[in-house]
Amino acid sequence: MSGEFDRQWGQARAAAAGRQVEMRLNGAPPGPLSPGGSGTFGSTPAQKAAAANTIETELQPNTKSATEHSDEATDTAVKGFEGWDTAPGLKKVADTWDKQVKVLMGRLSSEKSALRGASGLFVRNDIGLGDQFRPIGSQSKLNGL
Repeated sequence: MSGEFDRQWGQARAAAAGRQVEMRLNGAPPGPLSPGGSGTFGSTPAQKAAAANTIETELQPNTKSATEHSDEATDTAVKGFEGWDTAPGLKKVADTWDKQVKVLMGRLSSEKSALRGASGLFVRNDIGLGDQFRPIGSQSKLNGL
């Protein structure tokens, strides 16, 4: 058995020795970090701030208002159907709706915070990296030449 393996291995090595081996990268997807990419982020700090402000001034208040209106209408309907099987069903739907709205409002709040924090994070990261390179330049023997 060992002899058969050695023979097959020898054949595979001989076949591989005749081949030219090369490696080629097909490229990187376009983007800020790829060669020839735009070098810019997908949005500016002003766009992030505008999106966060839209969440705060439009989406959150309008969602809350729509929820309160829906709650009032549903409560009226539940009272109107009191004694019918429809009333508990409407109450269950209203409770489910309230839970979903609570999750949505939490998500909107998280997205708003993330948008506001992203710009600051990039700026702090840039300043931190710059601070790390400054000591290198100040200790160079080429300074003052």
